Amino acid sequence: MHASQGRSAGLGLALVSAFAFGGSGVAAKPLIEAGLDPLHVVWLRVTGAALMMLPVAWRHRGLVLRKPALLAGFGLLAVAGVQACYFASLSRIPVGVALLVEYLAPALVLGWVRFVQRRPVTRAAAVGVVLAAGGLACVVEIWSGLSFDALGLLLALGAACCQVGYFVLSDQGGEGDDAADPIGVIAYGLLIGALVLTVLARPWGMKWAVLGGSADMNGTTVPAALLLGWIVLIATVLAYVTGVTSVRRLSPQVAGVVACLEAVIATVFAWVLLGEHLAAPQIVGGVVVLCGAFIAQLSAPKAASGPVASGGPGSAEGELAAGRSAAQ
Repeated sequence: MHASQGRSAGLGLALVSAFAFGGSGVAAKPLIEAGLDPLHVVWLRVTGAALMMLPVAWRHRGLVLRKPALLAGFGLLAVAGVQACYFASLSRIPVGVALLVEYLAPALVLGWVRFVQRRPVTRAAAVGVVLAAGGLACVVEIWSGLSFDALGLLLALGAACCQVGYFVLSDQGGEGDDAADPIGVIAYGLLIGALVLTVLARPWGMKWAVLGGSADMNGTTVPAALLLGWIVLIATVLAYVTGVTSVRRLSPQVAGVVACLEAVIATVFAWVLLGEHLAAPQIVGGVVVLCGAFIAQLSAPKAASGPVASGGPGSAEGELAAGRSAAQ
C-alpha cells in the first residue's frame, strides 16, 4: 500500500512538473513581443531561478570538486544552450512547433549511440526515430516548402542538439555512492548558466521598463512582472524540483514519458492563451512525434549508464527525464 501511494504521489508530481514546464513558452512569448530580447528573457529566468536555488547549491557544494564536467555540461548545454535556442525560436515560430522540434532529442541520442558509439539499438528504438522524424515533417508541413520561419526551426533544432550534448556528458554523473544528486546538479547548472548568459545577454542593456508595464496575451493585458514571476517560480524552480522528486518515486522511464505531456500542455496553452492554432495535419504529426519520443526513450539499451539507460541527462537519477527541457 505504501509503495502504491508513493507511485501515485510520484505520478502527481510528474504531472505538476509537465504542467509547469509547459507554461514557460506562453509566458515568455508575450514578454518577447513586448520588446524584451529573447536572450534577456532567458537571463531573467535562469538568474532568478539560480538565486532561488542558492541554498541548495551551498548544501551540495562538494559537487564542484567531484563533478565539474557534469556541472559545466548542465550549465552550458541543458540550461544556457537549450533555453537560449528555445526562447529565440519562440520569436519566430509557434510555441508548440518549437517544442515538438526539440522533442527530436531522444531520437538524436539514439543516433549518437548507434553511429558514433557504435552500440546496437533495438528495432523498436529505430521505429521510434522514424516516427519522430515523420511526425516532425507533418508538424512543419514539409510538403508546402516549410510553412514556418527556417531560422526559427533551426534554433529549435539547436535546442534539441544541446539536449543531446548534455545527454552524452551525463555519463559523468556516476552511479551508486558516487552518483551526483540531481537537485544539486540543477542548482549549479542554473548558476553556471546564469554566469554564461550574463556575458552573452549583457543585461545592462535590457529594456527594464518593459518589466514595469504590461504585455499582450492574445488581446488580454497581463502585467509583465506576473509573467516573469510565473517563468521563474513555476516554470523553472517548481518544475525542476517536482520533476526530480517524481523520478525518485517512479522509474526515470515512466517519469520521462509523463514529461512528454509537456509538449501537449504547451500546445494547448498556446492555442488557448496565444491563439496559435495548428492545422489538423500538424496535430497528427505532433502526436506521432510524441509517440516516437515515447518509443525511443523506453527502448533505450538497458545496460548502458548515463542518459541512455536512465532516460534523461542526470545519469543515475535521470533528472532531465523529469524535466525535459531543462529547457522549457
